[in-house]
Amino acid sequence: MTSFVERLCVADMRAQAAHLGPGLTLSAVVAVAAMALGAHYGAPVMLFALLLGMALNFLSAEGKAGPGIQFTARTLLRLGVALLGLRITVSQVAALGWSPVLMVLVSVASTIAVGIVLARLMGFRMFFGLLTGGAVAICGASAALALSAAMPAHPQKERATLFTVIGVSTLSTLAMVLYPMLTQALGMAPVQAGFFIGGTIHDVAQVVGAGYSLSHDAGDAATLVKLMRVSMLLPVIALAAVLARRHEREQGGDTPTGPRPPLLPWFAVGFALLVLVNSSGWLPVALVQAGQGASQFLLVASMAAIGMKTQLQDIVTVGWKPVALMVLETVFLAALFWGLLRWV
Repeated sequence: MTSFVERLCVADMRAQAAHLGPGLTLSAVVAVAAMALGAHYGAPVMLFALLLGMALNFLSAEGKAGPGIQFTARTLLRLGVALLGLRITVSQVAALGWSPVLMVLVSVASTIAVGIVLARLMGFRMFFGLLTGGAVAICGASAALALSAAMPAHPQKERATLFTVIGVSTLSTLAMVLYPMLTQALGMAPVQAGFFIGGTIHDVAQVVGAGYSLSHDAGDAATLVKLMRVSMLLPVIALAAVLARRHEREQGGDTPTGPRPPLLPWFAVGFALLVLVNSSGWLPVALVQAGQGASQFLLVASMAAIGMKTQLQDIVTVGWKPVALMVLETVFLAALFWGLLRWV
C-alpha cells in the first residue's frame, strides 16, 4: 500500500513538473538574462526583466509555457516578497534613533495618502493610488509587486502593476543621478544627505549607489533609512489586504461566497516571521545571504513572467495621467522629506 501511494506521489510530481516546467524554466532564463544586463549596464534589473518578458509575450499564449508563467507571476512572486524579510533586522531599525524613524513614518503615510487622493481626483480607483503611492513611498518595484499581490483581482490589475514598475524604476534611476547633486546644492552634511537619499529614492539599489557616491557616511545613513522604509511594507500590505477584503465584501454583498480569507496574506506573515528570525541572530550569515539572493531572483523572475503575460500596447496607451500621478508623488515625497529634515 505504501509503495502504491509513493508511486502516485511521484507520478503527480512528474505531472506537475511537466505542466509547470516549461514556463518556470523560461522565466528563470529571462531572469538570469535580466540580471546579467542589469549588472553590465548598471540599470534597473526589474526594468530589463519586464522588457525581455514583454518581448516573449507570445509564449504565454502559445505552447506549454503558459501554466508555468502564471505560477511564477503569482506564487513565486509571493514567495519572493516573503523572503524580503531577510533584509531587515529590528536592531537596524532601532539604530536609526527616533528622528529618522519618525520622518519615515510620516513620509510613507503621507505619500500613500496623497497618492490615493490624487488618483481619485484623476478618475482612477483607490487601489491604483495605493499601488503607486506605496511603490514610491516604500521600495519601488518590490513594493509594487507585493502590494499588487495583496489587492483584489481586476481586469486592469496587471497593466497597472506593469506601468507602476516601469514608472518607479525610471524615476528611481533619475533620482539616483539628480539627488546627490541636489543635496550638495542645498549644502547638506553627509549624514543629512544620506537621510534624504534613503528617504526619497525608490529602489534599494539606487539608494546604495547614490548614497555611497557622496561618501561612506552618507551611504551608511542612506541604507539604514531605506531599510526602515522597506520595513513599512508589512503594515502597508496589511492595509491593502483589509481594503481588498472590504472591497470584495461590498462587491459580493453581505452573503459570503466562499471561505473567508485571512486578515494578512501568507506572504506577509512569512515576511514578518523572517524579520523576527533574522533579528534573533540564529541564522547563519551564509543562509541569510542565500535567502536574500533567492528573494531577488524570484522577484525578477516573476517580473519577467508578468511581462510575458502583457501586451506592449497595454502600456503605451495608458495616457498622461498615470505618469503625472507618479511624478507628483515623487516630488511630494522629496519636498516633504526635505522639510522634515529641516524641522527635525
